[in-house]
Amino acid sequence: MEKNNPCGEFEFRSGSLNGFLMIAIDICLWALTVFVLIVAVAQSPGSLDWLFGVFAVLLVASIVFSCGFTMLEPNEAKVMTFFGKYVGTFRKTGFYWLNPFMGSKNVSLRVRNLNAEPIKVNDKMGNPVLIGLVVVWRLKDTYKAIFDIDTDISSSGTVGAAASVRMNKFERFVAIQSDSALREVAGMYSYDNANDLNEVTLRESSAEINEVLTAKLNERLDISGLEVMEARINYLAYAPEIAAVMLRRQQAAAIITAREKIVEGAVSMVRMALDKLSDENVVRLDEDRKAQMVSNLLVVLCADEPAQPVINSSSVN
Repeated sequence: MEKNNPCGEFEFRSGSLNGFLMIAIDICLWALTVFVLIVAVAQSPGSLDWLFGVFAVLLVASIVFSCGFTMLEPNEAKVMTFFGKYVGTFRKTGFYWLNPFMGSKNVSLRVRNLNAEPIKVNDKMGNPVLIGLVVVWRLKDTYKAIFDIDTDISSSGTVGAAASVRMNKFERFVAIQSDSALREVAGMYSYDNANDLNEVTLRESSAEINEVLTAKLNERLDISGLEVMEARINYLAYAPEIAAVMLRRQQAAAIITAREKIVEGAVSMVRMALDKLSDENVVRLDEDRKAQMVSNLLVVLCADEPAQPVINSSSVN
């Protein structure tokens, strides 16, 4: 036997044989047991004692050999124990015979998804937001998962049902830790960058936020032998009580940004018009006329509605 390792799992290497070979041996044992019983019954009463003794030994051996067959599919494992002592994790895919005096706990190593329902949290600025996430996780260390997490399933019946209940308990553990990590990460960042354009935010920096969230989850799940392969935010919105106000703020910010672009373009066009008039000697304008022309052009270019023409009867020198 391998020595027990309290820090993590190791491979189970003893007490396992090819299942098909053991089926053949077990059939031979049962046939020999029946043969000895027939011979014992056919013999005289004086020779029954040792024949029935051989029969009893063969019968016990046949029953023992019939109890150790197991089959594992890809990405499944058995955590083996010998009278309460961890003796390794069996991962070989196929049909095998294992020591029937050892206990085993079936676990799945397949990748699983957790779609957490949106929860209400406060961001860095104290604004209530609704945020949800998707977690892709799997069982990494079978020793920690089985012996460091409470997975008591004594009420379950079959082996398959027991494994399913055990994985459901792992999923519940991941869900609770995901809720805690999501609240922590959401409180570290603002919903959007209202003041600082270079600030990392929940809405505009999804890649950075997902990396931080994955790291936080793996820190929390390290003690349980579970590993988060990916965690990403799949739902983000302001809470209903402030959603309308924040929508108006976003609309105002968008209008201001659009106005800045319009004014910037209008000033550029006015400058170009004045330069063209001056370079090509189309008309000579004094400073007052230039100011009036600039004012009129800006009104025309920046107005939301079409400008109304006004006929100017004065002469232009």
